[in-house]
Amino acid sequence: MGGNRTVGIGMDYSASSKVAVRWAVDNLVDGGDRIVLIHVQSGKSDHAQKKLWEDTGSPLIPLEEFREMNLSKQYGINPDREVLDILDTASKTKQVKVVSKIYWGDPREKLCDAVEDLKLDSLVVGSRGLGSFKRLLLGSVSSYVVSNATCPVTVVKGTPMPKA
Repeated sequence: MGGNRTVGIGMDYSASSKVAVRWAVDNLVDGGDRIVLIHVQSGKSDHAQKKLWEDTGSPLIPLEEFREMNLSKQYGINPDREVLDILDTASKTKQVKVVSKIYWGDPREKLCDAVEDLKLDSLVVGSRGLGSFKRLLLGSVSSYVVSNATCPVTVVKGTPMPKA
């Protein structure tokens, strides 16, 4: 199993998206795979790069470049050190390539767009664990993506896993 697959991970640096990253690294990706960390910024944000890439999303950003603070500030993202360390370890120990891509707009639609744009073989997202009433009122990104994405979607929920 594995090798030469492209696995997307929806990332907003919430506790549930961190659990999704750890789950994907521990249970899904193998050597030769590529992880694409998919960030969706608010359509209302006003960062310089948004003007250039609003319609198509940013270019793919290698993990090494994504660690640079000024690049992160250009896109309005504050990467979490724990997530970067998990991905860095996966890159080295499992020989997976890790890149990031940033979109602007509605996370539900943009994650589904990313499946097509990036030709994802699989998408992993976290679940905030909204109750049924809140989910009905607010809508659930994970529910929408499961129903509309054209690739298999894994929704990871629960409390953060202990560090390996």
